[in-house]
Amino acid sequence: MARRRPVRRGGRGSGGEGIMWAVAGLVAAVPLVNATVKFVRASWPGLLIATLAAGAVLLGVAFLAARRARRHRDHYLQANARLEAIDRMSGERFEHLVAELLRRDGFRKVRVVGKAGDGGVDILATAPDGRPFAVQCKRWTGNLGAPHVREFLGALAHTFAGHTGVLVTSSGFTPPALREGQAAALAMVDRGDLAEWALGTPLPALLTHHRLSV
Repeated sequence: MARRRPVRRGGRGSGGEGIMWAVAGLVAAVPLVNATVKFVRASWPGLLIATLAAGAVLLGVAFLAARRARRHRDHYLQANARLEAIDRMSGERFEHLVAELLRRDGFRKVRVVGKAGDGGVDILATAPDGRPFAVQCKRWTGNLGAPHVREFLGALAHTFAGHTGVLVTSSGFTPPALREGQAAALAMVDRGDLAEWALGTPLPALLTHHRLSV
């Protein structure tokens, strides 16, 4: 009869070796951790100064970038503040001009959204007090009629419910359009108002002067 070969059982040695390696790793790490703690304790003033210096540099860069953007915006507005320049603009450029005027007046999250299927609104923005605004821009030569006002009011009542609406035009409004807008307490900026706004009068002050709520 053939002799049975003894069966070797494995796994005990490998598990023990793993534990040994783990213990050895912990033992080796202790001096490294102690050295790191000692280094931090000895060097914390320098590390703190370096951190503060890096923060100051980042703040300085951000300040310079903001000042440069503000200077660029001011130059852009000065170059386009006159009605003669506005009359030569395309509708898209006019929207961007109005957006820059809003930014100048402290509005945040200003976005030009005017395009096909925009729902009747060209610019969305947040006022300094946190209220959402929806602006429609009309770079036209003829006066806007009542249908344009009704279209914008419809957008404010549905797609942009809860937004304060401002209708801006480079021309004017017909008497029926003014009546409809005033009945709905709609903020309406005509050619004369636009000239004052572009020359530096803030939008809230402009609309308050015309007894319209902002």
